[in-house]
Amino acid sequence: MEDLRKRRSLAPGREGGAGGRPLASGAAPASPGQVAARRSARVLALLAALASAPAARAEEPEPPPAPELPAVLTLHRALEIFRERGFDLLVAEATVRSAEGDLAIARGVANPGLSGALGKNWDCAAGQDCSVLSYSVGIEDNAILSTFATGKYGLRVDVAASALAAARKSRDDAQRTLEFQLKQSYISALQTQALLDNAVETRDSYLRTRQLNERRFALGAMNEGDLATIQVAELEAEQAVDQARQNLRTAKVSVAFLLGFRTLIPDFPIEGKELDFAVPPALARGTRESLLKVAMEQRPDLRALVAQEKRADAGLSLAKRNRVPDFGLAATYSANGAGNSNISPPNLTVGLSFTLPVFYFQGGEIEKAEADLTTQRVLREKAEAAVVSDLETAWAQVAASRQLVERMEKTLLERARKARDIVEVQYEKGAASLLDLLNAQRTYTATRAEYAGDLATYWTSVALLEQAVAGELRP
Repeated sequence: MEDLRKRRSLAPGREGGAGGRPLASGAAPASPGQVAARRSARVLALLAALASAPAARAEEPEPPPAPELPAVLTLHRALEIFRERGFDLLVAEATVRSAEGDLAIARGVANPGLSGALGKNWDCAAGQDCSVLSYSVGIEDNAILSTFATGKYGLRVDVAASALAAARKSRDDAQRTLEFQLKQSYISALQTQALLDNAVETRDSYLRTRQLNERRFALGAMNEGDLATIQVAELEAEQAVDQARQNLRTAKVSVAFLLGFRTLIPDFPIEGKELDFAVPPALARGTRESLLKVAMEQRPDLRALVAQEKRADAGLSLAKRNRVPDFGLAATYSANGAGNSNISPPNLTVGLSFTLPVFYFQGGEIEKAEADLTTQRVLREKAEAAVVSDLETAWAQVAASRQLVERMEKTLLERARKARDIVEVQYEKGAASLLDLLNAQRTYTATRAEYAGDLATYWTSVALLEQAVAGELRP
């Protein structure tokens, strides 16, 4: 028994120390306040340890993958990527889906209504059983038959279908406009790359001249002023190369944005030969009259306004048809008891309800629909005039820029190159001054830059003509 008492005295939570530890020999038992303080200290220590532990990082969502680029990005491949990933095209697709939803709503048929009632009889006459229940069941068509009979259903579907056709053509028109922006950005990148090549060639030419003059200066064959002049020219050419590289990177970033890049953009090469001058076969055999005919048939903005005009016309017919009131059919079956306990016999009621057109005859809705139809008709006529204006403007720009490029290729570019080469040879032989060489090189550099600008203007004009006719002219 004594051993049992000793074990109990050392058991946790009894007369031992706080936390179940036995008291030291001669130590006073801990007070309740001390026990609570020790427990609080342990809790605080645990919280401090948890706070100092590194927090688990939430997994960050991975960015969508970048589009796969070929070894060399061509305009044709850029257009394919844009049609798959372009931001504004995705928004236009969502607008089309919204219009498809509107059409589904217009094609929907209203659900019939069902009603029921249950009642209790009281204060019955002699011989009647008041314990039975009265009940009724009714069904209403919610003007389903009226909607079809008056033709309002078909007109609502026509309005929504025309709106959907307009949305689809608007989506195509957004693609037409955005593809021109992509072509413009791509051509600008091609021009910038040509300017970079021009700057590199100029830098290399000045570098050769600088090295030649440094050897001459070492031999005492030229003065320090001429040496400093060519050194400055070579350093300026280096500056132009760096600036051209930066401009090329900026142009490529603009192209990548239109392609839907959502990640860091790699340095991708582009096909420089696409800036070379050529006359597309469709442009060579086309005329203003033939291209205008194609534009009138294909321009999606014009087709969208034609669909909007059809929608407005159907909307006007629907507004006039709404003067005919909708009627609702209903049938109700009621009974009061059953069998011998019937207080009254079963009853079947058929009803017809409609709104009397006494005070209002849809005058405001009809007036708005007529104004909408007039607006859409005028906008369609304006769009036809805009097609003609766009075609005439683009045709004139193509013709003018083509003349500039052909003149460059036939005379100016070759003569500037030949003049530079002749003066360079003369300078090496001492027959021309350094100033003559620098002027010839600057003239050739400026001519090449102008030629790159003329090529970019020409191809941009071709892209503008493609936008005007809503079709591709290049193979």
